[in-house]
Amino acid sequence: MAKSSSKSTKKRKVIVDAVGEAHITASFNNIIISLTNKKGDVISWSSAGKQGFRGSKKNTPYAAQTAAEDCGKVAHEAGLRKVKVYVKGPGNGRESAIRTLHNNGIEVTEIIDVTPLAHNGCRPPKRRRV
Repeated sequence: MAKSSSKSTKKRKVIVDAVGEAHITASFNNIIISLTNKKGDVISWSSAGKQGFRGSKKNTPYAAQTAAEDCGKVAHEAGLRKVKVYVKGPGNGRESAIRTLHNNGIEVTEIIDVTPLAHNGCRPPKRRRV
């Protein structure tokens, strides 16, 4: 007899304060926006791919705007009002995502760029002997 796989997924409760953090990762291929509380628990998230954009359209300011709109709406209903924004990556939609979060009723208090900088890499392996 086959087992019935009725997995009941329990929805996780996240404590939402009025103040939190927004993490925006803007790569060359996609943009991911996560709104978290101070502890780091994700309140809501969205990406350009989640919004239905495919291929090179995912790295446009419009895709970032729609992703930030979706993410901000859920977090605002949960009770998030102020965020400190951490932006990472060289993608196109960085400013547009921040602007959209602000227009959705979430006040942006500070913007911090945490893009990692290249330092000429690690030491290459030594030359192969034949």
